[in-house]
Amino acid sequence: MTHANAPLTPVGRLRLARCVVDDQWPLRRAAERFQVSVSTARRWAGRYRAEGEAGMIDRSSRPHSSPRRTPTRTERRIIKVRVLRRWGPARIAFFLRLVPSTVHRVLAWRGWPISTGSPAARSAATSAPPPGELVHVDIKKLGNIPDGGGHRVLGRAHSRRNARATTTERRNNRAPIGYSYLHNALDDHSRLVYSEILPDERKDTAVAFWLRAQTFFAAHGITVERVLTDNGSCYTSRAWRDTLATAGISHKRTRPYRPQANGKVERFNRTLLDEWAYARPYQSEQARRDAFPGWLHTYNHHRGHTALGGHPPASRVPNLPGQYS
Repeated sequence: MTHANAPLTPVGRLRLARCVVDDQWPLRRAAERFQVSVSTARRWAGRYRAEGEAGMIDRSSRPHSSPRRTPTRTERRIIKVRVLRRWGPARIAFFLRLVPSTVHRVLAWRGWPISTGSPAARSAATSAPPPGELVHVDIKKLGNIPDGGGHRVLGRAHSRRNARATTTERRNNRAPIGYSYLHNALDDHSRLVYSEILPDERKDTAVAFWLRAQTFFAAHGITVERVLTDNGSCYTSRAWRDTLATAGISHKRTRPYRPQANGKVERFNRTLLDEWAYARPYQSEQARRDAFPGWLHTYNHHRGHTALGGHPPASRVPNLPGQYS
């Protein structure tokens, strides 16, 4: 199909070619008459001599052979990883040992949505401090999964029945389905994460979590200097302040209603939801919790991180146990 700005339609090409071939017009005169370049007039006249009227129709611009094209088997592997893991071009490229631009081109050509922004540009724009210079801490609240599965397994109607059952259980002084609280601590330099699933977000729970997280980072050669949190009540408590002060750690809080200031751990929360919490339909809360340690190990040791050039956080912590497992 002729594009909108083409100076000649197939009929106009035929008229030009006939003027040159049949009527013996000079190429320059025909080009001026039809308002095209001399090379264009020569091309259509040559096609008319060789093929007649059939040569005036549009041809595909696709080359006859593409020796450097990505193999079909590789394209299928890219699409398979995209469908099963929902990764972006940079992580797929690291996983399949390809170039990110190649993966991006294949996904775009196949019509798959692509994550916005350039991973390389984001990596260059973000200058990470040394290990332990800044640790991001946050809490992610998740609804527990009832035995037998939630709405992802049984549908929305069953989810509403669970809600009514929870209300009844409260009236009968029984424990409701409730929530889980994921306490997360992420090192800004390496993106190494220490995370636990705990029953609440009270100050004592948060303080106990941090003591274990600090021990975890120290065991891997990371000395924490600063901690960044939001303005949750557990982080504004005196117990939290005194715990950090005793360890010689400075505490910094984000501005109210500005979660993007703690964006690295917020992004980890989203990854956690996509790749673990909602990655598959779990039959119970215990089944989801059982899958958490394995997923966290994969995140720290094997999952490529776009901000680290496609390498896992373990690559920035040389003495991390299990790094080569």
